[in-house]
Amino acid sequence: MKKVLLLRCGEIFLKGKNKAFFENKLIENIKKALEGLEYTFIRTQNRYYVEDYEEWLQDEFVDRLTKVFGLTSLSIATKIKSEYELMGQAVQELVPQGNASFRVSVTRADKRLDKNSMQIAAMMGGYCLDKNPMLKVDLHKPQVEIFVDIREKGYSYVFSGKIPCAGGMPVGTAGRGMLLLSGGFDSPVAGWRMARRGMEIYAIHYHSYPHTSELAKQKVVDLAQKLTKYCGNIKLFVVPFTDIQQKIHQYCRADYMITVMRRIMLDIAERTAVKYGCGALITGESLAQVASQTTESITVTNNAVNVLPIFRPLIGMDKNEIMDTAKAIDTYATSELPYEDCCTVFLPKYPVIKPSIQVAVKEQSRIVNLEESISEAIENVEVISLSPLN
Repeated sequence: MKKVLLLRCGEIFLKGKNKAFFENKLIENIKKALEGLEYTFIRTQNRYYVEDYEEWLQDEFVDRLTKVFGLTSLSIATKIKSEYELMGQAVQELVPQGNASFRVSVTRADKRLDKNSMQIAAMMGGYCLDKNPMLKVDLHKPQVEIFVDIREKGYSYVFSGKIPCAGGMPVGTAGRGMLLLSGGFDSPVAGWRMARRGMEIYAIHYHSYPHTSELAKQKVVDLAQKLTKYCGNIKLFVVPFTDIQQKIHQYCRADYMITVMRRIMLDIAERTAVKYGCGALITGESLAQVASQTTESITVTNNAVNVLPIFRPLIGMDKNEIMDTAKAIDTYATSELPYEDCCTVFLPKYPVIKPSIQVAVKEQSRIVNLEESISEAIENVEVISLSPLN
């Protein structure tokens, strides 16, 4: 008897004639996630198995696989030949101790066996009671449920419990998006949420050295690195933003500085996104969370984008929900580090809450040689390539 990992996926089985595309991408992502580890990958009808791995590395396999979007759960199972005695031995290993309730559930794809699923389940339950007479059978709400999955090719899988995985859709099945990544809590969660829907993530960050430190930049690199555990490889574009930000401060009304800054950020993000084949921009905006995230502010910043849609996956989430997700995906502690990014530089005391497009465009037009500054910033972008194995 040997241990294997039984993998399950969700939505891709609803894709009809396009199912093969999603399934092949999922398998590709599973293999990328397990890069550097030795194992055998088995694909059968509606089933995936990871076998022949070193059991002392099992926790590493589980940790990587639970972060693969498209997988809904996995189980650590015992693989045996489909013989009743061997099934009974495997089931007995999972029998709970003491006065507990249990159930044995059997699925039988191999119709060559001389007993049906209910008969086999009753037989396996008998093995459990023989080992621990204090057990009680509960078919409705058992404390422990043991599963016996009898497959077509003469092998069965016995397991108890399912470990939740990331769910969603395989990364790379929904195009590519450019994430505006700051050092805060929101934008990493936004990128994670869009990757969970199958979008490949690129990221862009605006760095205003020396007003913001190299530690602030490294904080963003670290956040992007953490996202690679879920999103796969990420290209991070670091835009030198000091000159533009100084000009905004010099030429624009104080209350409109944030509005103009965000318009220029989206303009640069769109130009970079189009150049690298991204089909959307992604931001971490949540409605009414701050002054730049009112309906009016969002309308004015949208006006700066010409071609691409802007996805705001956090738009209806409150801060507690965002924080909880940040903790779950391990970006919270990094986002909490006290290194300011460019969004906090030259922050006006009273930013406009309900800006108008006309005023914003007028204030932006006051900036001398803005187009030259934008072109120079794009030409001097630093591209950082990150992967889960970095």
